[in-house]
Amino acid sequence: MQRTKAPFRADEVGSLLRPAKIKEARSRLEKGEISADDLRKVEDMEIEKVVHKQASIGLKLATDGEFRRSWWHFDFLAKLTGCELFHPDTGIQFTGVQTRHDAVRVIGKLDFPDSHPMLNHFRFLKKVADQAHVTAKMTIPSPAVLHFRGGRKSISKDVYPDLDAFYEDLGKTYRKAVKAFYDAGCRYLQFDDTVWAYLCSQDELQKARERGDNPDGLQQIYARIINYALAEKPADMVVTTHVCRGNFRSTWISSGGYEPVAETMLAGTNYDGYFLEYDSDRAGGFEPLRFLPKGNKVVVVGVITSKFGELEKKDDIKRRLEEAAKFAPLEQLALSPQCGFASTEEGNILSEEEQWAKLSLAVEIAKEVWGQ
Repeated sequence: MQRTKAPFRADEVGSLLRPAKIKEARSRLEKGEISADDLRKVEDMEIEKVVHKQASIGLKLATDGEFRRSWWHFDFLAKLTGCELFHPDTGIQFTGVQTRHDAVRVIGKLDFPDSHPMLNHFRFLKKVADQAHVTAKMTIPSPAVLHFRGGRKSISKDVYPDLDAFYEDLGKTYRKAVKAFYDAGCRYLQFDDTVWAYLCSQDELQKARERGDNPDGLQQIYARIINYALAEKPADMVVTTHVCRGNFRSTWISSGGYEPVAETMLAGTNYDGYFLEYDSDRAGGFEPLRFLPKGNKVVVVGVITSKFGELEKKDDIKRRLEEAAKFAPLEQLALSPQCGFASTEEGNILSEEEQWAKLSLAVEIAKEVWGQ
């Protein structure tokens, strides 16, 4: 049976490959050849195109492809009150490649400002999505990302000598953000989250300890922050999360199945849905899905990879859905690519044609598995 509310049987995580016109306009802006307003007009035009493209292949939702962002997370976090973008000596280390040297740190008391630019980004997306008769989906990083990425060292001890006060303000900031997006018309919001996957990786846990952080008990802390942020969510708003093991130029960071966090994440957080990566052995098996509570929650199974262009076979995907359904009811499952196609503006190593083929495949399989 198809779903009339998000997450849909065929869904997507969020980011899409940046069109050449946006890349060219960004390059020209950096050279001082065009204005920021000129760039915005190019972005507007390309977002209109990509929203209608998503509708045309049969998706019931549309994102703006994160076309206005350089990073999936820093662009949002750096615009929170009390945060700033800075440039450390090294970037984020992925398998065999390192990102640009950008990071975010907390230098003041946290808050969500009414002027946050992504509110207007959403308003534009909703206007176009309404015209295309699809649901506008907004993606923002999870609150856990602000803490775990840099740890204690990235949070001012002058402002927050006690991390409990930081956690409290982080929850309040995100509760305010949820309300602000709802008031802007958002009914489908997603918290993108690498941290649950890092908590499944012994390597990432060890890195946290080496920088002076104690990861023990973080699951419960993050669940508490997330649930506080969602506590006043209106009934007609859907909030999901996407759990990612890293996505930069088709590479990755962490490995490990969901077992260490599954009970807390699936049963202990008040999300409506969970986009879980299952495109490689690094994600482990489907057994952790047994912790999904019976009822209305949905796991969107990411068994179509967004990292490479080769198109999966329908029978292979259907077989994997059958395997997942041994641990969670099929009516509580949905299908999507495992991640976005461009978590950063560089994008993954595949073509736009291959990207659309994968999203179309998800739509076709969803119709065959769950009916029209």
